Amino acid sequence: MKIQWSLILALIFALITAVFAVINVDPVQVNLLFGSVSFPLILLILGSTLLGGIIVGSFGIYRGYRLQREVKGLHAKLVHIQEATGYVFPEPEKTERGKKKRTADTDTETGNGTESAEDSNQP
Repeated sequence: MKIQWSLILALIFALITAVFAVINVDPVQVNLLFGSVSFPLILLILGSTLLGGIIVGSFGIYRGYRLQREVKGLHAKLVHIQEATGYVFPEPEKTERGKKKRTADTDTETGNGTESAEDSNQP
């Protein structure tokens, strides 16, 4: 769900940026270190947005890579500790669907049900 909201917000931001860029099509002077150049403002807006997206995306990829390396390192430590101590994780119990219902049915069949004599005599 979080990814869907992020995608929706990114699309809204892209739409707002595109509308803003289309409105501003006049040429502007850009002063560089070695001179000045005239560019349409739409190109500067879209280029700046693209460059910002690339920078944010590269930081996200780097963070994911770093977290993946950390997980691999922690997994290796866990395996080493398990080998050194001989500890084995217990298997989780698998719960059966309707297990309680079967137990209650079995109790009534064997006569251990919770029905009283009064309840069974009523029409």
